[in-house]
Amino acid sequence: MTSVYEQYGLKPVINASGRMTILGVSTPGAAVVEAVNDGLSHYFEMKDLVDKTGAYIAGLLGCEDALVVSCASAGIAQSVAAVIARDDDWLLDNLHSAPLSVPHEIVLPKGHNVNFGAPVGTMVALGGGRLVEAGYANECSPAQLAAAVTASTAAILYIKSHHCVQKSHLSVAQAATVAREHGVPLIVDAAAEEDLQAYYAAGADLVIYSGAKAIEGPTSGLVVGRQQPVAWVKRQSQGIGRAMKVGKEGILGLTRAVEEYLQQEKASGAAMVEKMTPFIAQLNDLHGVQARVVWDSAGRDIARTEIHLDEAAIGRSTASLVQALKQGRPAIYFRGYKANEGIVEVDVRSVSSEQLQTLYLAIASLLNGETQG
Repeated sequence: MTSVYEQYGLKPVINASGRMTILGVSTPGAAVVEAVNDGLSHYFEMKDLVDKTGAYIAGLLGCEDALVVSCASAGIAQSVAAVIARDDDWLLDNLHSAPLSVPHEIVLPKGHNVNFGAPVGTMVALGGGRLVEAGYANECSPAQLAAAVTASTAAILYIKSHHCVQKSHLSVAQAATVAREHGVPLIVDAAAEEDLQAYYAAGADLVIYSGAKAIEGPTSGLVVGRQQPVAWVKRQSQGIGRAMKVGKEGILGLTRAVEEYLQQEKASGAAMVEKMTPFIAQLNDLHGVQARVVWDSAGRDIARTEIHLDEAAIGRSTASLVQALKQGRPAIYFRGYKANEGIVEVDVRSVSSEQLQTLYLAIASLLNGETQG
């Protein structure tokens, strides 16, 4: 039988970069695939499906309500539109004609104004908001966040991500206190985070997750939170949400994925270390290579292999090595955020032990001047 790679001439990929959108994020299990197929095979009253799956997920997570959306980025845009339009029918239909007198500013710490594949500000603008930065790139205290809140503020936005500045920034709980003191909602984008309850428990009004990252569902997003703000987000199905609607298969697939996620025993960082230890030993035998275990910068229980390349010793730049690995067969993708420092990382969560050996052989062959693939 012809594989999907052969049928369409696609390049096989080894994903050593983590749950990344550019590589299709994750590979859902059989139960999730079954739920997706059930969705594709049946009809529903979509409002009934949205409301009842949302209530079911909320019951699982111990929050007031929930909503499946098309992706986490859509969740940001729809949440911003929701806190601006609220229950106003005219604003629902005329969001981008809204007068400036309507609160529309979205305050976030300056160190959270990141590009996660697209700029956070683009999602805010799509929802009719205007981004206002609080504090500085290297610090944002509760007082600095509060100083940026005015009568024009529609919400505070907090990005919980490894992309953001980690040092000298306030916590979600501290941001929630500021939001409550000023009477505005707190939106937390926790797209890749693994804890589906912590940020709601810390006081966030709306929390947004990627359905396809840690949860390993189909391409989708999850918005959880308090009943009133979630109801405002649901109303956006008649507003900007119409352009980013999620299908019945995505709704049922993510609902099942949340169930599975809460029941399964998650791989620990210690197990990841055990898996990568032989790989690290092999790498450290290569000339010009130093490898070690590093831990997730955002505090998750995720261990990765950090590979430091001595560019003078290996006779090539780290960027050229990374690019050569991407162009091979199979294409190999590392985490390349620190390639300018001669460092790449290997995320082993989606990589088998056999594939780690393939990675080692590919690196060794390139360092020996051989062509991969």
